[in-house]
Amino acid sequence: MTDTVLFQELPTASGHVIGRATLNAPAALNALSLDMIESLSRRLDDWQRRDDVVAVWLDGAGDKAFCAGGDVVALHRAMVRHAGKNRNPEVEAYFAAEYRLDHRLHRSPVPVICWADGLVLGGGMGLMQGSTFRLVTANSRLGMPEISIGLYPDVGASWFLNRLPGRTGLFLGLTGVHFDARDALNLGLADRCLDQDAEHLLDDLGGQSFTGERTADHALLFRFFRDAAHYPLHLDGAVSARRNLIDTWCDGADLPEVVDTLLAAKECDSWLDKARANLTNGCPQTAFLVWEQLRRGRYLSLEDVFRMEWTLSVQCALHADFREGVRALLIDKDGKPRFRHRGVHDVPAGYIDAFFENPAPRHPLADLGS
Repeated sequence: MTDTVLFQELPTASGHVIGRATLNAPAALNALSLDMIESLSRRLDDWQRRDDVVAVWLDGAGDKAFCAGGDVVALHRAMVRHAGKNRNPEVEAYFAAEYRLDHRLHRSPVPVICWADGLVLGGGMGLMQGSTFRLVTANSRLGMPEISIGLYPDVGASWFLNRLPGRTGLFLGLTGVHFDARDALNLGLADRCLDQDAEHLLDDLGGQSFTGERTADHALLFRFFRDAAHYPLHLDGAVSARRNLIDTWCDGADLPEVVDTLLAAKECDSWLDKARANLTNGCPQTAFLVWEQLRRGRYLSLEDVFRMEWTLSVQCALHADFREGVRALLIDKDGKPRFRHRGVHDVPAGYIDAFFENPAPRHPLADLGS
């Protein structure tokens, strides 16, 4: 059986080591399975304890994606097995492991470098946003497309979408639309854009002389990626070019007002049309979850964000829309999900509150940050 994550230890000129972890499921666009999550967590535990490891490099196999999200096909099988029950231990274990890994990256004492080439969606964004150095390329396409499957932007998105300028976080969560490297840089979701391939960049990085002292080595990495950065002129920054429109459309007193304004706007082009189509055809339940997760998560700590999101995710798995959205998009592939509500005006008051109620007697992420 092929290893789902490939690990290497790359020597540097100073005798230190860079740990490399490559997600190895290119046929599935490196979708993040539980086995991948557990393998990464175990190896990070080792690398973060060792004095000779000065950085960790994350990338994905193949040329299409760093990571196009979590393994929702496996989650669908688990939801089918536990349909109608009050708890789903398989889903609970998956999200607890995933969010614990994301949190580990955010708090890593060893710098984490994410080579975010190709598609970076959902769970891939969680890994990227937890990394110290977030590197994009002209091929990068990023997004949080959960509205299409009845989930919601998780993996810490309640934290990082809330920190985007203006109303862009709400817009990206509601529409699930993809954006490029220029937008990632402008929005603060990436640190550098590079036009080298990963192997050449790693060779150059291996030629550096590290000290083993964290502050000095962080400065070395910062200068290395700053000097290697390149910003292709053809990147358009679709979000940035439409900031004023987005901020105006999403400045509503409640979700239905925002959705009505977005869908009624007369401005159109292929990118905006795609964004509005995603919202129109997406899950109304998800739209409310996006609104509410950003409202409730605005002043939460990172640890409390992951605890809130675990509760939301396992509740989504206990409700039918998540299962139905995955079925329509990835199982039967008919593209016709039968979501419970026809639109945001049909979601009854109070319905979303139940998604924030923890079904477990003890939260599996209660110890985060301790």
